[in-house]
Amino acid sequence: MKEILEKIAVFADEAHGDQVRKYADERYIQHPLRVMKACHDRGYSLPVLAAAILHDVLEDTDKSREEIKEFLLTVMEETDTDHTLALVIELTDVYTKDNYPRLNRRKRKAKEINRLGMVSAEAQTIKYADIIDNAIGIAGNDTDFGPVFLKECEALLNKMQNGDPVLHDAAKAVIKKEMEELNSHHLHS
Repeated sequence: MKEILEKIAVFADEAHGDQVRKYADERYIQHPLRVMKACHDRGYSLPVLAAAILHDVLEDTDKSREEIKEFLLTVMEETDTDHTLALVIELTDVYTKDNYPRLNRRKRKAKEINRLGMVSAEAQTIKYADIIDNAIGIAGNDTDFGPVFLKECEALLNKMQNGDPVLHDAAKAVIKKEMEELNSHHLHS
């Protein structure tokens, strides 16, 4: 399994190209690898771990569903490939600015939150790990966007109740900690 995941990580890294993390000086691939590790530590299967690595590829790169499937079939059985791709599709934003230019961010995010409340427990679990990795440290890095992002994450966690309970609780704890840090930051400025 480790070898397969390494090949998937290379594919994702190449797909993300020169993208870097917003608040960290690191290649983008480090984020999906941490998301995958959180799911791995909870004992999830290969398709879930593969989807964790690939969760942003459809949304943030020019790779198509077909290209991802074609690649996955070179490293996984077809049933695992289909399972992985289904999770990646569930995790890919539908209510984007491009698709819904008339809706503002708040309305798009509200629709996205409702949609994610209905995705599979495995997709929700990956999203919990994604929220944890994205939220850690945001209070210290972005006092303008941080509160907006954290409130969106909180609303998302309130809607998504079906995934791994340990990761759900961990995500809620990170959001709470970051909000407290933002609040104390505002009190002292």
